[in-house]
This record gives sequence, structure tokens and C-alpha cells, in this order.
Amino acid sequence: MATKPKKQLIYEAAARLFQEKGYSAASMRDLAERVNLKASSLYSHIRKKEEILQKICFDNARRFLQGLAAIEQKTADPLERLEALIHLHIDIALDDPTSITVFNDEWRHLEEPYLGDFVKLRRDYEQRFRQIIQTGMDQGVFRKVDPNTALFTMLTALRWIHYWNPTQIPGNLHTEITSLLLRGMVE
Repeated sequence: MATKPKKQLIYEAAARLFQEKGYSAASMRDLAERVNLKASSLYSHIRKKEEILQKICFDNARRFLQGLAAIEQKTADPLERLEALIHLHIDIALDDPTSITVFNDEWRHLEEPYLGDFVKLRRDYEQRFRQIIQTGMDQGVFRKVDPNTALFTMLTALRWIHYWNPTQIPGNLHTEITSLLLRGMVE
């Protein structure tokens, strides 16, 4: 069995630490203890705490944007796209709940210019998601509602999944969430 590189172990431990304590309360000393290094040795792997937050936030932003791009290439049907986006959110949240918690809750601690870059990626994703909703309304596939209300209701409904205890996740989670969210959109 292959062992993970030390830097990857540090990122994973940092994500758990940020999830538990919050980014602001977590220290490099706390992280060094978790990975069994002296604080001075930790700095040979990571320059500063924000480097870790940047990696977590931008890696997850890329996962969402790449998933969205694949969905956009696969189908033009707005209902299929919306269903696939819901599944994308569920899959990413269940795949790595620790880093998704940090991505959702701690991104505001990024410093410029990274904060501005991250917000641009987030807005791009939201705009493309909103456009799928608007296209569906224009085509008569979805009820006419405020597209921002629909977008943020769905995103908010999907942002809790990473908090779920993995042993209590129902086998039909994708179907249930998709059904609940789409019922509000489809006439």
C-alpha cells in the first residue's frame, strides 16, 4: 500500500483542523502536532497557513467548475443539466466532506488577491448555474420564478450534505434530494 506524500498528509490534517476549530482559531503549531512535526519543520513543507486554505478553496472550486463544464458539454437539456448539477454537489460533498466544509465555511479568510480570484470563480459558477435555470424557464421546462431565488435555494439546500454522518446517509440520497429540489422547479 502506497503512503501519501507528507505535504498531502499535512493538507488533509489541516482541513480536519480547520473544520473542527475554524480557520482563524487553528494555528500552525496545532497543525504541526497533528502531523507529528516540529513547527519549524512544518514550514519546510508549507510557507503559511493561508497557503493551505488557498489550496483547499481553489482545488474544490476547480472540481465544481470542471464538473459543470462536463455537464454543459454532455447535454443542452436544462432539466438534465440541473439534475446533473444536483448530483455533482452531492458527489463532491460525500467524496471529501472535510475539505468541502472548509471550502463552504472558511473561504472568507482568504487574503487578496486570492479572495478576489476565488469570488470571481464562485460568481462564474453561480452565473452558469443561474443560466441553466433561466434557460429552463425560457423553454417552459421550469416554473417562472426569480432565478436568484431558485439558485440560492438550491445551493443552500446542497451545502449541508457534508455535515451528515456517513453512516446515516440513505442509499437513495441522490434521488430524494433531486426529487425534492426539482419538484419546486418543474410545473
